[in-house]
Amino acid sequence: MNPISRDLIDRASNGDPAAVDTLLEKNLPGLEAYIRLRTGRLLKARESASDLVQSVCREVLQHMDRYQYRGEAQFRHWLYTTAMRKIVNRYEYYRAEKRDAGREVAPHPDDASGSAESAGQILQTYRSFITPSRHMQAREELDRTERAFAKLSEDKREVVLLAKVVGLSRADIAAEMGRTEIAIRSLLSRALAELSEHLEDSAD
Repeated sequence: MNPISRDLIDRASNGDPAAVDTLLEKNLPGLEAYIRLRTGRLLKARESASDLVQSVCREVLQHMDRYQYRGEAQFRHWLYTTAMRKIVNRYEYYRAEKRDAGREVAPHPDDASGSAESAGQILQTYRSFITPSRHMQAREELDRTERAFAKLSEDKREVVLLAKVVGLSRADIAAEMGRTEIAIRSLLSRALAELSEHLEDSAD
């Protein structure tokens, strides 16, 4: 993905429609990948990742004028923090529902399907932390990766997302997670090794 320039952010913040469209286009695959990896069973059963993406985009657009440019990684962090807040809010909303709140249900139909092009774009983000199989279609590869990712502990999922999807530096991740940089490097290494093992097991 081409870098996001300060000029693009500034023009989008000032309401330039072309800049806003370009900014969203650059970030949609990564944002959907983040949301797919972050949503649990309860939320997946009730809302599609694409619906959540659109909701996050609307919220971001409403507050673009508040964003202060500090670099591409910080912009993505702001974007994904907005997504995480949206996920938590929606999860709490559904948990508060008394009707069928804890019932096991199938994934939302929109998440079980999707175009090959869309799956391929999301898979490009996943490939920052997996080695793709030469024998699987994009949709199969997505499902395989997400199942393997879900087997990681919460802190391992977090460090992979922050490092490989959000793109934060080790120092920023350390500050975010309240650990030292050395601890973050070790955690990320162990998380990626474990993820690779889960992927190999699923391939077998």
